[in-house]
Amino acid sequence: MTQKERMERGLVYYPADEQIVEEQTRCLERLYDYNHTRPGEGEKRAALIKEMFAEAGEGCYFEPPLYSNFGGRHVHLGNNVYGNFGVTFVDDADIYVGDNVMFAPHVVVATAAHPVLPALRAEAMQFNRPVHIGKNVWIGAGAAIMPGVTIGENTVIGAGSVVTKDIPANVVAVGSPCRVLRPIGGRDREYFYREEKFDLPPEQLAREARECKKGR
Repeated sequence: MTQKERMERGLVYYPADEQIVEEQTRCLERLYDYNHTRPGEGEKRAALIKEMFAEAGEGCYFEPPLYSNFGGRHVHLGNNVYGNFGVTFVDDADIYVGDNVMFAPHVVVATAAHPVLPALRAEAMQFNRPVHIGKNVWIGAGAAIMPGVTIGENTVIGAGSVVTKDIPANVVAVGSPCRVLRPIGGRDREYFYREEKFDLPPEQLAREARECKKGR
């Protein structure tokens, strides 16, 4: 069994194998091109996103610099996924991202890990586990999503959180390790930040946003 086959089967493998490194280098060349586009080259960025990622729906965008072990080769994006500056995908295994997910600056989504056994770490051995992020998830600045984690739809992950275990849908979760703080509920329809209330009904605000999108 080749090291690439071991990697694909989720076994412990040697990531600096020549076949793996050659593929990784090709992917990183496209990522380099993306990160060196100019701010006004929106069409070029959009085309590169379609090339770089395993899948990319409509309206996906990442602020450069974007970091990724395989240049997005193993990242599957739904529609309207947005990443702020400095997002990192450690995409040695698949990362699945649903529609309308937002990544704040310097979020890390990691699929790669190393055996605890020192003798194997001394040889840089590695294994990977996929990550699943449901639709409408917002991940706050500096959060880290660990290998094998699933985050349910509509959930908010607080800034600086370290997500080591699955997080259910429709909750606010924070901390290190990340834990559920509370469900998303009625109060979130009235207040948008601490004790500050919406000036318009949420449905109207959403409708205005959709109108703005149509006019672009």
